[in-house]
Amino acid sequence: MQIFLDTADYGEIKDRYETGLVSGITTNPTLVRKSGVSYFDFISLLSKEFNFESISAEVNGNTASEMIENAQQYIAIGEEVTIKLPLTREGLIACKDLSDEGIQTNVTLCFSAAQAAMASLAGATYISPFVGRMNDNSVSGVELVRAISGLYNVQNSETKILAASLRDVHHVSRCLLYGASVVTLPTKVFDKMYNHVLTDAGLAIFEEDFKQLKE
Repeated sequence: MQIFLDTADYGEIKDRYETGLVSGITTNPTLVRKSGVSYFDFISLLSKEFNFESISAEVNGNTASEMIENAQQYIAIGEEVTIKLPLTREGLIACKDLSDEGIQTNVTLCFSAAQAAMASLAGATYISPFVGRMNDNSVSGVELVRAISGLYNVQNSETKILAASLRDVHHVSRCLLYGASVVTLPTKVFDKMYNHVLTDAGLAIFEEDFKQLKE
């Protein structure tokens, strides 16, 4: 069980990294563009400053050869850089070639168990079902995670389920329960994972009792 952060805010990453609970980063050019730095420089910075198991770098290109060519600059950064590929025919071809070379891959924009099966056959390190986006279209994203998990277990697949597009704590816990190996979270959801009103209330009672003991 691992938690990745889905953000391009360096300050947010640094703060949560200090908890020792974050194992990786997923991001995309859209998120990085808002931070005002180049995509390559941002991935390089994360590799240099943190000891993450995985940093997903999304490639650009319409063909497998274009994606593979674009991936080379990120591969050169470090072994922890995971090449993020779209779940398309060309993306799967690129995934197979890169996986055969021992490169970590994250196949993204998964919306069906059939797609997840194809990603596993292509040797993907991670498959990223978009839970929240499925819910937006009146389909249960967590049920997709359960279906993929069942399929992978039956077939002894080594591809890890990286549940993405998670917008609340309930979705996170359900995805982990249903077989996701990794969940990637916005920082606001990460923070809510350990915050609870009853914990705060209980702590307040304990603190008051400690004061009375001292008196």
